[in-house]
Parts: sequence; structure tokens; C-alpha cells
Amino acid sequence: MDITYQAGFHNYFETEAVDGALPKDRNSPQMAPLGLYVEQVNNSAFTAPKSQNFKVWQYRIRPSVLHCGQAVRIENHLIRDKHHTDKVYTPPIQMRWHPRVIPDAPTDVISSLTTMAYNDVAAIHLYAANQSMTNSYFYNADGQWLFVLEQGGLRFKTESGVIDAKPGEIVVIPRGIRYQVILLDETARGYICEVQSSDFYLPERGPIGANGLAEERHFLAPSAYFEDKSGQFTLYTKFQGQLWQMPINYSPLDVVAWHGNLYPYKYDLRLFTPVNAVLKDHSDPSIFTVLSAPSTRPSVADLDFVIFPPRWVVAEDTFRPPYYHRNVMSEFMGLIFGQYDAKHEGFSPGGASLHNTMSAHGPDQESFEKASISELKPDRYKGNMAFMFESNSSWQVTDFALNSVLRQKEYLNCWQGLKANFNTEILNS
Repeated sequence: MDITYQAGFHNYFETEAVDGALPKDRNSPQMAPLGLYVEQVNNSAFTAPKSQNFKVWQYRIRPSVLHCGQAVRIENHLIRDKHHTDKVYTPPIQMRWHPRVIPDAPTDVISSLTTMAYNDVAAIHLYAANQSMTNSYFYNADGQWLFVLEQGGLRFKTESGVIDAKPGEIVVIPRGIRYQVILLDETARGYICEVQSSDFYLPERGPIGANGLAEERHFLAPSAYFEDKSGQFTLYTKFQGQLWQMPINYSPLDVVAWHGNLYPYKYDLRLFTPVNAVLKDHSDPSIFTVLSAPSTRPSVADLDFVIFPPRWVVAEDTFRPPYYHRNVMSEFMGLIFGQYDAKHEGFSPGGASLHNTMSAHGPDQESFEKASISELKPDRYKGNMAFMFESNSSWQVTDFALNSVLRQKEYLNCWQGLKANFNTEILNS
């Protein structure tokens, strides 16, 4: 399969898989070229400002109104979000989890979904799959999904085209876009952040200036690709927090051409240009923000996607790891590869941790002691990539997250060895 991309972020693109499929003079002609149907997908209110108005005009073989039967709710699943009222209380303590184990039974990405936490603006899911989607497709009516690939490559066959991604890359699928996930390796594992309240934007750089962090040109959108096939297929849908299925007799990936600024895209986290303190003091993690979903409050995000990438650390006479802190934002962390500098043990690739609103956190005892006495030479953090889903709303954990064997109930022990070093005699020495 010849896969091509278009570079840019929130750019307006046009692409056609067959010459002449795009109308030349108007978006919705009386008769579309090549006998195609015209369909528009909107992810914003019609009256939204231009910079926040996302739409795509599709020219497809069949309109997506076609179904072969009623939608049936799937009852046995572990997907959760704000629509649920699980009888689980989230304790105000730090929590951490081991990585998920790849299941033995044949399991694709959608059937493997397990929700770890959610709030009124977003949800966090894990996937662990060993099988491609073959006769099934999916779309999410509740929000857009940000896939963080940790293990195994994935091919996303979408209405807009095909995206191949590997660990260390992210893929964002807009609300309502239909797609199929194919495994490029024997197994695949990773994280999904579902944002229901807003769209992702690049953060404002402020005093950083015009360059740095994530660059627009490194975001890649797919070129048009289509399937024209009939058969017995299943279309899965996440709607109001529930998982549904309905029969269809054609592939919904039959868009021959499209133009607009609403499309899936991918980004390689290794292309991120970090900025950091070059003399003293540890900088706030906001300097590592890749994407941000803003709230209605100025300068406060519903969801920030933050990474901790390979970089040089050079600050002098400074405690270099993240200092101990409490934060009004709630932090769900994951590890893609390597070792996180504030946790030397127990935080593994594919694992996760949660530090909710005003829950104190920081380096474990070993990391604190090492950072307090180490000779501060320039240090190259390499071979590591951690990330954080940071929200202005507290994360509600699910029953699975709170009570599964993945939860490290001994996590709190990593701080137990910290002792009081206060000594007034130091003042007289």
C-alpha cells in the first residue's frame, strides 16, 4: 500500500484518490463528479469562529446513513466516561499501575479497551491487542481520541486515508470519523486520551517565541484512499459512554476525495523541540506541552498532553528532578520507553500513575537522595519518553483501575524512607 501524507496542523487540505473526484467550482454540486455522494462532517458549531470551525467535505461511494439493522448496546465492556455512575470512590492518594498483559484470546484494539479514569471533560483508556480489525469498523460520537503507541505498530485505515504509526508516535482521530485498526506487529499496547469538551490545539508559545516545542509542519495528515467493497460488516460506536454495534453491508471507508480542516493526523514525539532551564531551577512541565484542549477559562486547559522527552539537563546548583509539589491540575502519567527520572523503580513502559488534584507527589527516596548529592555535570537524558495527561478536573478512577491486580498498592512505600533532615545546628556551623 502506497501511503502518503500532507504536512501541517489544522491546515485546509484537499486530496483525491481518483482524478476528477473533487468538484472544481462548488462544494455541493447538483450532481457530484463520478456519481459520488456529497457529505459534510462537522466537529464544531456552524457559528464557531473560523479558527475553531472544523469541517470536511467528503465525496463518497455511499452516504453513511446506510445501515442494515438496529443498533445494539454491548453490555460486557470496560469503557467508562462521565455518563457512568460507578459506585467507586476515588481516594485522595497517589496511585500507580503495572502494564497490562496482552490477552491470550484473540482481541482487537476496540474489544480490548479498558477505561482507567475519567472526568467531566475527558477519559483515559488502555488497549492491549493481538488481532487486527477485519470485518469491523469504529467511530466515537463522544469525543476525539489521542492514541499514544507504546508497543507495536498500528495502521489506521480511516475515511480520510491511511496512517501508519509506531511506538513513540501519536495519532489523533476526530470525533465521528470512521476507521479500522490493523496491527503491524504481533501485538500492540498503548494509551488513549478521549477529549469530549474541546479540540486539540498547539499551545501558545508566549515568551518562547515563534519556534520550538511541536512544529506545525511535523503533523501529518493522510492522503485520500478508499475501499469499495460489499459484505457483512459490523460498525461499532461509542455513544453517551456506551459501546454499540450495528450491521452494515459495505465498507464505510469509501471516501474517494475530501477537502477541509477536519481529519486524523499523526505526530512523531521524537521531533519535539524541548526548551528547558539553562542555568538554575527546575522548569514547570508546561514547557513540554505538545497539544492542548483549552477550557472556557483563559490559560487553563481542559486537557494538556505533555511529554518528557530525551534532552540535555544543564542547570547548576539545582534539584534537577521534579520537586515535591501539589497542583490544582490532575496528572495521569504513562511511560512509552526508558526510565522516568523521578521514579527509578516500579514505573514501567506501559504502566501508569495518577496524582489527582492537590495530591502531593515528587521523587521517590532513591531519586531524591541521588539528585541531592550528585555532581551536576551536563547530563543527556536519552532513551526515555514519558508523558502526562493533565486536566483541570479531578480524575475519577474506574472499578477496574481501583481494584485490579495491576494496581501497585505498595506505591506509597516509595516515599516512606524520606526522613526529616531539619537541623538548627547547621545555622551555627
